[in-house]
Amino acid sequence: MRLLPRGGHRRDVGGAATPAAHGVSRIPRVLFPLLIILVAVIIDISAPSSTQVAPLLVAAPVVAAATLSVRVTAAISVTVVGLTVWMNVYHGVWGDLSSDMTLASAAAVCLASIVAAVIRQRRESELKQIRSVAEAAQRALLRPPPPRIDRLAVRSVYLAAEAEAQIGGDMYEALQTPYGARVLIGDVRGKGLPAVGVSAVLTGCFREAAYREPTIGEVAGRMEETARREIDRDDPAEAFSERFTTALLVEIPPDEPVARIVHLGHPEPLLIGDGAVTSHMPDRPGVPIGLGGLVGTLPVPQTIGFRPGDRLLLYTDGFVEARDGHGDYFPLALSAARHAGSDLDGLVAGLRADLLRHAGRQLADDAALLAIERLPDTPPPL
Repeated sequence: MRLLPRGGHRRDVGGAATPAAHGVSRIPRVLFPLLIILVAVIIDISAPSSTQVAPLLVAAPVVAAATLSVRVTAAISVTVVGLTVWMNVYHGVWGDLSSDMTLASAAAVCLASIVAAVIRQRRESELKQIRSVAEAAQRALLRPPPPRIDRLAVRSVYLAAEAEAQIGGDMYEALQTPYGARVLIGDVRGKGLPAVGVSAVLTGCFREAAYREPTIGEVAGRMEETARREIDRDDPAEAFSERFTTALLVEIPPDEPVARIVHLGHPEPLLIGDGAVTSHMPDRPGVPIGLGGLVGTLPVPQTIGFRPGDRLLLYTDGFVEARDGHGDYFPLALSAARHAGSDLDGLVAGLRADLLRHAGRQLADDAALLAIERLPDTPPPL
């Protein structure tokens, strides 16, 4: 799959290649059972009359049931039954007990293949509906960030770990607010629908609080209140839950060359400036969202320099915990340094390609990344 060139959010599924067009992928699937029939007929004509080749024909409807439509499977099944009758007549064994048994077996296998094709198509239809719902939820949770927020350029990428996965616990958002750009990236502990539910609640809270709260620390406080309320509603007896979310909240004011970062147990951001890649560990790290009761105070933002031309990389642990065949972690900082000379689109595309190459296109966890670049004061129009 290609990364969208501008603004771009593209949800990749396990790094898998884009499926071939329907008309192209259908041809070999149809030919395979037909080839089985053709080979069986040729062998039958060439073999002595005492050799029974008709039982080989039943492989054709079985293959068709696994890959083709019900109509095609039924057509191949009728062809197989007809050819079985013809073979028995051709060899002069029609009416014998062995002939009747061969025909009955072929008919039973063909009928079972048609039933299997019906069941498969129904399940595929159900899966298609589930995927459409998941894609709608994906668009609501992980909306593509705008390509420009004031004097910032923003790019994103999301890679699902499983080929059938559409949504997970990773989340991000980038908004233009009265206080400047405010950005969220986070990773909900756990998998499946519970993680998706937490992600939806916290992302919605951030979208509301980012416009209302005067400081980014207070935005984090609002998200903590929301998380604790959800935990108390589900299990009031739970003092300190294992349901938590690591996150980074970033505020980039338009009139100051700085970025204010709230660390909530999340991997530290990378700053790319003057060709160097710097990891910014928190001065006073906060606890993950949902565990704020352990400290009882609002997290303190950390201020770092963020000048025109600088880039900030925010990511989830899927980008740094992906392992290669030797068990080594993906070196995100080295990859970022390698692509630091590219434009922002090239940087994100290069990081994505390096990650998939390192992991052998098999990610163990979802991976999300936001790349933010502060543009010059008078940037050229996009």
